[in-house]
Amino acid sequence: MIDYTKEELVELLKKNPDKFNEWKVGQDEIDLSEVDFSGINLAEIDFSDADLNSSSFADCSLSFVNFTNTDLTSVDFTRARVLECDFTDALLTGADCSYAEMTYCNFSEADMAGCILSETDLSNSDLTASVNLNASRYDEDTVWPDDDMLPEDFDGANHRDLSALQDEEEESGASDW
Repeated sequence: MIDYTKEELVELLKKNPDKFNEWKVGQDEIDLSEVDFSGINLAEIDFSDADLNSSSFADCSLSFVNFTNTDLTSVDFTRARVLECDFTDALLTGADCSYAEMTYCNFSEADMAGCILSETDLSNSDLTASVNLNASRYDEDTVWPDDDMLPEDFDGANHRDLSALQDEEEESGASDW
């Protein structure tokens, strides 16, 4: 089996994605952490079970990409166009999806803790079985799918920015200073 460097794998993904998918079948572990995929158009790629920790897909166009059981911790998806991708069992802890269009995606059992969804368009995506969606960051400009595509206990209108988290000031007029 051919061993590729991360740089060679990025070139393979750009020029011959089918060959990447064929190569991937024989691999036990795929480490593509901290790789810059920014601005690349990727379609029908199988990233399942890969380590993409801290990689960047900023400004990418991704369609029919399989991210099943993939480590997407701290991945940058800002301004990406993500169409019909599968994030089943993916770890999206700390992923930045700000300003991204993530439509018709499957987020079943995806861990969304700390995922940044500010101004993200999630139209028609299935988040019903996502995990920790309440622990994600989003704002009033986040576009959610219909309620039947969201977890039962989730309320997208109840958004808070971390800057709004502050200690309540004591109401006493006296100061120790």
